[in-house]
Amino acid sequence: MRTTFPKVALGGVALLVLTVGCTSKDKGQNSVAVTATDSACEVAPTQLPSGLTTFVVTNKGGDVTEVYVYGEDDKVMGEVENIGPGTSRDFTVDLGGGSYDVACKPGQKGDGIRTEITVSGTATTQAAAERSVAVEGYDFGYHGMMGFSATAGETVEFTLTNTATDVQHEFEVTGPDGTVLGEIGPTDPGKTGTVVLTFSRPGTYVYECGISDHADKGMKGEFTVSAA
Repeated sequence: MRTTFPKVALGGVALLVLTVGCTSKDKGQNSVAVTATDSACEVAPTQLPSGLTTFVVTNKGGDVTEVYVYGEDDKVMGEVENIGPGTSRDFTVDLGGGSYDVACKPGQKGDGIRTEITVSGTATTQAAAERSVAVEGYDFGYHGMMGFSATAGETVEFTLTNTATDVQHEFEVTGPDGTVLGEIGPTDPGKTGTVVLTFSRPGTYVYECGISDHADKGMKGEFTVSAA
């Protein structure tokens, strides 16, 4: 589902991602244009009401890029990766009232070139998890996912602890339709990240580390979500 462009981002951050690819016919309530270059991240508008927001990203730089939307404490609200030079991609997130950073990352690395946006309205609340799953990421695999399964409609909190010596790991979950449901982004050795996911549909889900070739080395697996 991804190429192997290297990426490095913030480690040890609690993350919640709602990322949905969309077309011009299914854009959200708000539409925000993001123009990414090798030295700038232009966002328009920077003030908008709360609700579904589609970020339309165009890469006018010379390097592959990715774009993140960060909330409080650098919580990832949504992201899109592998945007080649001269190409465009969209992603949609549900934003409550508050301040956010849109970060363009030339070369898919670093903290990104950031532009602040302000969303008016009521802040959203995160669904309460019905259970927690502790996951260990090591070189190169996961402990804690053996035998895991869920039921459609269930909300689960995943906590990733990176026990590797000197490399980052992440934990990304993709649904049966190929859409990224959520992730714990690149996490430094010795750090911990968290994501809360609600499984809305039954089917086979994939979890993996999307950094470099880590999935090919064994950091990948599947689990089943059964009908309620």
